[in-house]
Amino acid sequence: MRYRQSGDKTVNSLRQRIKLAVTGGCRAAGFWALAAVIGAPPLPAAAAAAEPPACATVRLAETGWTDIAAATALTRQILQALGYKTQTRLLSVPVTFSAMATGEIDIFLGFWQPTMTADIRPYRERGEVQIIRENLRGARYGLAVPDYTYAAGLRTLADIARFGAALHYKIYGIEPGNDANRLVLAGIEADKDGLGAFRLVESSEPAMLAELGAAIAEHKPIVFLAWQPHPMNQQFHIAYLQGGEAWFGAGGGASVATVTRRDYSRECPNIGRFLQNLSFSLTIENTVMDKILRYGDDPDSAARAWLGRNPPELAAWLAGVTSRSGAAALPIVQKAFAPR
Repeated sequence: MRYRQSGDKTVNSLRQRIKLAVTGGCRAAGFWALAAVIGAPPLPAAAAAAEPPACATVRLAETGWTDIAAATALTRQILQALGYKTQTRLLSVPVTFSAMATGEIDIFLGFWQPTMTADIRPYRERGEVQIIRENLRGARYGLAVPDYTYAAGLRTLADIARFGAALHYKIYGIEPGNDANRLVLAGIEADKDGLGAFRLVESSEPAMLAELGAAIAEHKPIVFLAWQPHPMNQQFHIAYLQGGEAWFGAGGGASVATVTRRDYSRECPNIGRFLQNLSFSLTIENTVMDKILRYGDDPDSAARAWLGRNPPELAAWLAGVTSRSGAAALPIVQKAFAPR
């Protein structure tokens, strides 16, 4: 599902932001270097207060996929509770990395590896973006079918061509420009596994899932893009096709990482520490996504509900982190999301 979030208007000009980032960032870098030498705590309260004014507004990119919407909403809600303002823009993957390179976006929580490796490569080589950490393990990406289609013999990508007529020579993807869509298109163009006669139907996540639901209701075969985390894995009985290494790499296995624009953690060390701590699990993301997809909650409401249960993850995420004003982060976040 696609969501567009908005935040407070950024009032600093690009020139002002650059100036503040340079002057404030140098002070922050000095602090981190000194802390590393003397073994000081990673982030005393004064560090957050010393962040330059440009750090007060955090600009995030989101791609319109429910898993990234969930992760971004959790992050956004915590940052807001800590006194930061946020702006979230809905962008395609290529535009996201381009916007980070030009300094228009600070954080992207949805770098899927290995499918987005080609997208990020030129920006990493020029030092325009930085991978902060892996924030999700156990992810998966690939082509899938309903379990009855798998039982009928469509078990690998090499089997798809044999079912061409029954499939109407269609493979269902999500939005145009998506990294997995492009990998499928490249495979079709190269006639991999004899699929040169097939067509990729590009639409959106909800439209693809609607096609899947309709096909299952009529017990018809369908091949579609699937990924984990996503409630589709619990909602529908599906099976991932084998033999996707040549298409998606790593046998369909994937991880997701946090990416920032160049030097963002140095310029905004309190947020940088939070991002270094921040990691999710399949259970966390599936729980938030289920609230969004099955119950119709908006991402922020679903994130607040999850945070309100005070999971142990909060203590790990906020270790060494303060509010924007320099107060200890954990009590503030716990109070902000306590059930009322």
